[in-house]
Amino acid sequence: MDQERPDQTDLDRMKLIQAALDAVPAYIAILDERGTVLAVNAGWRTYAGSHPLIGSACGIGTGYPAACAAAAGTEPDLNPVVSGLRQVLSGELDESAQEYACGEGEARSWFMVRLARVTGMGAVRVMVAQVNVTERRRAEEALKRSEERLRQAQKMEAIGQLAGGVAHDFNNILTAILGYSEIMLDRLDPASPVRGYAEQIKAGGERAAELTRQLLAFSRKQMLETRVVSLNEIVTDVSKMLRRTLGEDVQQVLALDSSLGSVRVDPGRMGQVIMNLAVNARDAMPRGGKLLIETSNVEIDEAYAAGHPEVQLGHYALLAVSDTGSGMDAATLAHVFEPFFTTKPVGKGTGLGLATVFGIVKQSGGHVWVYSEPGKGTTFRIYLPRVEAPAPAAKPGEAGRRALPRGTETILVVEDEDMIRRLAVTILASCGYDLLEAPSAEAALVLAGAETRTIHLLLTDVVMPGLNGVELAARLTAARPGLRTLFMSGYTGNVMLHHGVSTSNMAFLQKPFTQAVLAGKVREVLG
Repeated sequence: MDQERPDQTDLDRMKLIQAALDAVPAYIAILDERGTVLAVNAGWRTYAGSHPLIGSACGIGTGYPAACAAAAGTEPDLNPVVSGLRQVLSGELDESAQEYACGEGEARSWFMVRLARVTGMGAVRVMVAQVNVTERRRAEEALKRSEERLRQAQKMEAIGQLAGGVAHDFNNILTAILGYSEIMLDRLDPASPVRGYAEQIKAGGERAAELTRQLLAFSRKQMLETRVVSLNEIVTDVSKMLRRTLGEDVQQVLALDSSLGSVRVDPGRMGQVIMNLAVNARDAMPRGGKLLIETSNVEIDEAYAAGHPEVQLGHYALLAVSDTGSGMDAATLAHVFEPFFTTKPVGKGTGLGLATVFGIVKQSGGHVWVYSEPGKGTTFRIYLPRVEAPAPAAKPGEAGRRALPRGTETILVVEDEDMIRRLAVTILASCGYDLLEAPSAEAALVLAGAETRTIHLLLTDVVMPGLNGVELAARLTAARPGLRTLFMSGYTGNVMLHHGVSTSNMAFLQKPFTQAVLAGKVREVLG
């Protein structure tokens, strides 16, 4: 007797089912209860390439694209999928859904496999439907990275707002501490038994002031006094101080490009960047090593910018600081610029050093990138936009001046904080100036209106009750056209800009200040 053959209706139905399966945008296979492939759709045939299909045993292990393994050099991780298949085939589960990955780096792909046990007409079948979910996973990971960057930005902004909120009062207090401790030291006999106490007060004030500057730096809210400079000169100056800081077991090597273009930065803050990176490198080399500081001209092209969307195409001066220290793993690198993150023991660091570097570089219009591996050292690369203007030559003898600059002009000091006003008056009077003082803008207007002498300079706080310093300056200069103005404040950059003060077009003195800074700035403005 002939074996029963399917009639034409059954054949047509099978063709229709096959056509429907072929149209599904997924890789579909049907297995029997032993895991043997009974049928596949067009997607699976394309996916499997030259691998055997129909009649192959253990179907889940069959048909994975040779291209995937060839491109990445790795086998797919199928353990969860194989386990799910066994459970469905044995009847422990009616269905199972698993994801697996294969490849590494850019060649990495993800697949979703759904297994469903189908029973009917006395036979057990398992339908396997596989979908390439690589784009979805990459989109999810990109979204996760974006959310993490947003959280980091929000955290930085929150801490920055906190720093800005306390900066004014804190800087006023520090101005008084530093200023009066300096005056005490100037007037105390070197052999005085209390001189050491005054020195400790000054040292504590300087440490507090530096902490405030770091807080403002990473939050990008400090006032930068930028000018066109040679980055090589900054590196050379800082390297002299580093000889004492690094210790004898750390070799310092400079490789400076003599044709390096100029940059527009705050020299003091950029020196702080180099110093922070060098100190970090020293701590990573407890048994000694080499610190290499390099500069060069670089061009940011489309290929580099494509992988670093925050960087713009253009001409840059590159500052690279490398060490041969312990290096960092990927987990540490992910947090390296976060404020208060540190791998140092308690009491050995504030966690603000690299956050400060990041903030200063970003506020200077630059970009910072770090590469490190455990045991292979670390390299920080800082890109600063080049400018066409050449850096002015340093004035002879500029660094060696010690005495406070003096003058005989008349200065009106306006400050609502009594201790700051009295400090400024005391310092400037000792430099020979004729002083007038007022506790508010309104009082200053009355005083200036009754004064017959020429007032050469207005030294005023910016933010005061009633009229602010900018409004006061506008009124006084309208009445006294030759009057020059020097603004001072303990507030941060955003607050100053809100009040119309920018260090790029107005003379500005950031609190806290020392005797030398105040006297030098006053003399600079008076000319």
